[in-house]
Amino acid sequence: MATFRDIIKYYQAYLPLSISSIGASSALELTDLIVPYAIGQILNVLSGRSTDWPMQQLIRAIANLTGLPTNQLLSLSVPLGLIFLVSITKGPSMAWLGHWYHWVVPLKARRDHFQKAVQKILTLPLEFYDENNPGRIANRISKGVLNHTWTYPEIAGILIPKLVRVFGIFIVIFLIESRIALLFLASFIFILSFTLKSLQYIAKIEIAFDKYEENTESHNSEIITNIKTVKAFATETQELQRQTTRINRALKVVIGRIHKSYVWLSMYQTSIVEFCLFFILGLTLFATLSGEISLGYFVTIYTLASMAYAEITPISQLTEEFVRRYASMIRFHEFMQLPIGSDAANLTEAIAKSTDINPYKFTGKVELEKLSFGYNPNKPVLKDINLLITPCQTIALVGKSGSGKSTLVKLLFRYFSPNQGKILIDGEDINSLDITGYRRRLAIVHQEVDIFNGTLLSNLTYGNPQATFEQIKEACKIAKADEFIQQMPQGYYTVVGERGMRLSGGQRQRIGIARALLVDPDVLIFDEATSSLDYESERAIQLAMHDIFGTRTTIIIAHRLSTVREADKIVVLDQGRIVEVGSHEDLLRQEGIYHRLHSLQESASRIVG
Repeated sequence: MATFRDIIKYYQAYLPLSISSIGASSALELTDLIVPYAIGQILNVLSGRSTDWPMQQLIRAIANLTGLPTNQLLSLSVPLGLIFLVSITKGPSMAWLGHWYHWVVPLKARRDHFQKAVQKILTLPLEFYDENNPGRIANRISKGVLNHTWTYPEIAGILIPKLVRVFGIFIVIFLIESRIALLFLASFIFILSFTLKSLQYIAKIEIAFDKYEENTESHNSEIITNIKTVKAFATETQELQRQTTRINRALKVVIGRIHKSYVWLSMYQTSIVEFCLFFILGLTLFATLSGEISLGYFVTIYTLASMAYAEITPISQLTEEFVRRYASMIRFHEFMQLPIGSDAANLTEAIAKSTDINPYKFTGKVELEKLSFGYNPNKPVLKDINLLITPCQTIALVGKSGSGKSTLVKLLFRYFSPNQGKILIDGEDINSLDITGYRRRLAIVHQEVDIFNGTLLSNLTYGNPQATFEQIKEACKIAKADEFIQQMPQGYYTVVGERGMRLSGGQRQRIGIARALLVDPDVLIFDEATSSLDYESERAIQLAMHDIFGTRTTIIIAHRLSTVREADKIVVLDQGRIVEVGSHEDLLRQEGIYHRLHSLQESASRIVG
């Protein structure tokens, strides 16, 4: 659970710089108090009264230093000089001691936390991404970091120095007239307490509203991602009405609850401030008439009190802004506190070792020993799986949907850990290996190949940026990708668009195969690589796969049995168990599940034909 303390810790790496810059800004705010004090001393001199002891000491010191006589002219010149000195030095000093560092800290912190957010994205478990779409995640990160960035200069550069200034005013008034100072302090504490209590109530509404807004923006992202489906089903009106309803609800909450609460708070604050300032004026006037304080002190106290109460409005506005941003900042920290996945790589170590040679090189021998697994331990997906895959052997996993084929591959990639049993590669338990080095010896071609918005070349070399152009061309030749790349406008430097939208499904698959080959994996997996392709594209992928068979350990997951006929061994899964193992011909002769699936597909092919 994220708290206010997490927001403070956001800047912890720059704590010394923050303290020094806030201290400098606060000190500069206190110099403003010299002006009303000096004016009060000038009034005392003009009305024939003497200045107070600190001013007398300063005038005497200047007289001794310069040899000037201690007269009315010098008594007026010294406070006037103080006013001039404060006026000309505060501007340049504030610009560098305050404004410069108040932006350096949040901008550096933004860089640090964006990097940490990317690291968090890369280490969260896969199931998190099944429940949260990219728009929701990206919005929470960018909104949280942005609000942290904008909030720091306001809090460190304005709010805290202003509070220090108010405290300084209290000290000055206390030295002049303690009773008025204590009443002033009591009124200020009451106003701030009332404000904070009201803002706590509003903050709860803001947090709930932020979650609601996140869901609305998340659906906007889904509409953009699935715009083809929206248009194909002609549901534009339906989507517009749905989002309009949510937007109207949001407006009702903003105006009816949040904005109205801020207006009520502002009204109460203004009324209380005006009453308190009038009360202080009356007390100060009475003290002056009774001879307890001089006319100069009357002007000083009232001016200082006016300055202090005038700070209520900006302080309140800054706290209101903080509350408006508080929800998104807290939700950012809640995201950063999510537990990392069991399959997460140690990115710090991985970066340190990024230039090192991978310590692993396997023959490709894979053993599954008494393997059982379930996403819910009470509902196992795989049950007591025992399987030996010899080096460079081609294994096919077939079975009905939900039989556990893809789950087996996820365990092989260590996305999850088995509930029972283990997976060995070259006799070593994969859970004992460095996960980054281990995964770099594997490669997979999914049913839907992920393509990044960039050139064909950048997508091909994604897993191996050091690949030579000759290696790239050779991989594309094996994957039958060179046929269409040569026809592209800029060849390998053609930009393929978001998610590879400028490529067909078959072309994306062949890019995926070439990309997998370029990492020279010891184990290569094809996960439904041809299930969504037309016959021509499927045939091209099958030819590419055929050229790979025997060069490395290959695991094929397929619904279309035509893809797996040439596999060395076909493993049939049913309800999480291995029920049949053998070659294509062996399994047909057994007349079991594989024979039935084959017959159904042959019948379907004849009907389509």
